[in-house]
Amino acid sequence: MALDPYAALGLTKDASAEDIKKAYRKLARENHPDLNPDDPSAEARFKDAGRAYDLLKDPETRRRFDAGEIDDTGAEKAPRGYYRDEARRSENPYTHSRTGSERDPFSEGFDAEDFFARFARSRGAAGMGQGSDRGWPRDHPGQDTHYRLAVSFLDAARGAKSRITLPDGAALEVTIPEGVRDGQTLRLRGKGETGIGAGQPGDAFITLDVSPSPDFERDGDDILVTLPISIDEAILGGKVPVKTVTGTVNVTVPAGASSGQVLRLKGRGVKGRSGKGDQRVKLVIVSPPEIDEELRQFMKGWQANHAYNPRAGKEPS
Repeated sequence: MALDPYAALGLTKDASAEDIKKAYRKLARENHPDLNPDDPSAEARFKDAGRAYDLLKDPETRRRFDAGEIDDTGAEKAPRGYYRDEARRSENPYTHSRTGSERDPFSEGFDAEDFFARFARSRGAAGMGQGSDRGWPRDHPGQDTHYRLAVSFLDAARGAKSRITLPDGAALEVTIPEGVRDGQTLRLRGKGETGIGAGQPGDAFITLDVSPSPDFERDGDDILVTLPISIDEAILGGKVPVKTVTGTVNVTVPAGASSGQVLRLKGRGVKGRSGKGDQRVKLVIVSPPEIDEELRQFMKGWQANHAYNPRAGKEPS
């Protein structure tokens, strides 16, 4: 079923690029599978939002979709009348009647499979009978093909394998190297169109569209995360679980930690030219959802004897 990317993000076609980004991040957070393990519809909404964002985040891809040049998967759409015009221009038995007048190759009784087989043979025969300076060359390399592939943030960070379904229904397996970036293009040699005669096949070029993550942000080869901690964890310190691109680990929060303090996990980033980056963990102290009377009285007693001003020396003069 075709996806309306604007509807999937709860937007209209006049939405700005910033509107699209904000809508995606909101939906990704609300419907993340990890936060809704028992709700299959949330996972479906999460995936639809990712597909929609992949299509609309690039201005040129968005323009082409709006113009009807590509579909919701990013696949090319043939221009209206393309195959009919090609048939009429081709020199093959189906383009002219016995009297020499042009007739509609798509009229009743037309066999599409037979037509394209004859078309291919006629082009090949022309190449075999002529030199490379006239008509179709005898040996002609295959054309390169170009595709776009949506990749999740974690697959880009960790590396993965994926498949692209080609227009003819065949599948092309793509190995996504560890640490690839948004917009990076992979080259698959010999995976383009087949050559003519002794011509070599073309190459396939795969441009990667890496979806943003609600949990991680990339800065060069480093991964950035925000880690909420409680008041007691900030005061007393301790081991606190934190997500990384390869799984959850425990990080040591030092006693007396402050909001905005950054901890560094060596080698927990993504692979780059000079090795793996680090993961930077920004601490944010979060108060309890409800301040009960016991905590309120304790803090009043503590404040009476231990009050301090964290803004001292930082106030404007």
